[in-house]
Amino acid sequence: MEKIYYPNEETVKNAMQTDDPLLLLVAHDGRRLIVSSIDDAGEHLILLRLAGYEDMDLDKYFRLVVNKDGADWTFVCPSNYENITNKSKRIQRFYKDGFSIIPLALNEIGYMVGIDIPRRYRRHIDMM
Repeated sequence: MEKIYYPNEETVKNAMQTDDPLLLLVAHDGRRLIVSSIDDAGEHLILLRLAGYEDMDLDKYFRLVVNKDGADWTFVCPSNYENITNKSKRIQRFYKDGFSIIPLALNEIGYMVGIDIPRRYRRHIDMM
């Protein structure tokens, strides 16, 4: 997995040492992880831009906020995810893929924490 640290690895590692929240973008295919302290990027779209990627690429990533207490998954399933037209099946696949790939990314940066989908993002899960 390619790891991209913003603004650099040392800054992110320092944030990890003090348990500052991190923003993570994990590519749906599991090939790339972009990570930053929340103080350095602010939000996922800004982090994507700062890492040199286009806004349109945001839907290619699982989005998380992480610290040593856990990982909050911003559960937003793109309407074209895996080209699955059935909304319920698409959300099920997104959920399954996320819970397969996200733990690998968390492990890559040394976090063995639970993954939570905050209540405000659960509207799609209720459809399953």
